[in-house]
Amino acid sequence: MTPADIEFLARFLKDRSGLAIGEEKRYLLESRLAPIVRRTGLASLSALVARLRSGVDSTLAQDVVEAMTTNESFFFRDGTPFTQFTDVILPQLMAARATTRSLRIWCAACSTGQEPYSLAMLLADRAAQLAGWKVEIVATDLSNEVLERARSGLFTQFEVQRGLPIRLLLKHFTQEGDRWRIAPKLREMAQFRTLNLLRDFAPLGRFDVVFCRNVLIYFDEATKADVLARIARQTAPDGFLLLGAAETVLGARSPFRPHASHRGLFVPTPALGAAAPASAARFAVAR
Repeated sequence: MTPADIEFLARFLKDRSGLAIGEEKRYLLESRLAPIVRRTGLASLSALVARLRSGVDSTLAQDVVEAMTTNESFFFRDGTPFTQFTDVILPQLMAARATTRSLRIWCAACSTGQEPYSLAMLLADRAAQLAGWKVEIVATDLSNEVLERARSGLFTQFEVQRGLPIRLLLKHFTQEGDRWRIAPKLREMAQFRTLNLLRDFAPLGRFDVVFCRNVLIYFDEATKADVLARIARQTAPDGFLLLGAAETVLGARSPFRPHASHRGLFVPTPALGAAAPASAARFAVAR
């Protein structure tokens, strides 16, 4: 690839996915895009860039974006956010929503579904306390391929061994050959949608909890600030945001601020996180 090819790809990926990539990531571009070159019968990476420049192949454009997007995920990843969800967030929101008895949770960049399914298992194990409540888990990603895998609820032996306690595996999964499929009642709790965080997500409605973990680290500062500001507009004033272990909000004027008592947990900054209309769609918590 020429420097002009790399410059085009960097701009293309920034515009399509927010991914910030420079000359130093040339090896990553080559390793991840080479299989697409072989699969499509193109002569080289430069030929792939030329086809992208032409703008005539939307499928190829989506394939390139998906190939460059990191889809690392595993059950109960990092542990602490899920402990905070059950010990801090859920009790506070159940007290605050005692009248409406409804909760909305958004898993942004959900990849193959381990995060929303981890939450579904935690909620299912608390079905007695949540009896009569309506809970919706909206899980989004820009990759159609990983969303199809997430919807299937089918995981390899390697995937279920990463972070999933054996007790929950046996309780909520059924073995199918050398794979494991999560129970239908838990699949029904998560609604998977294609969504690019760079595009408008106001139609999703307002959420009580937003998981946006290990995503912002791939954006430049301006994109990160824009995404956080728009997430704040979709977060209830008394809602919560959870980021990845290496991520934080931006500066004193951020629309989110760290929780006073729990590191890694963020809440809307007063007067900056404007409310958006709540969606009418709801899914009953598994019983």
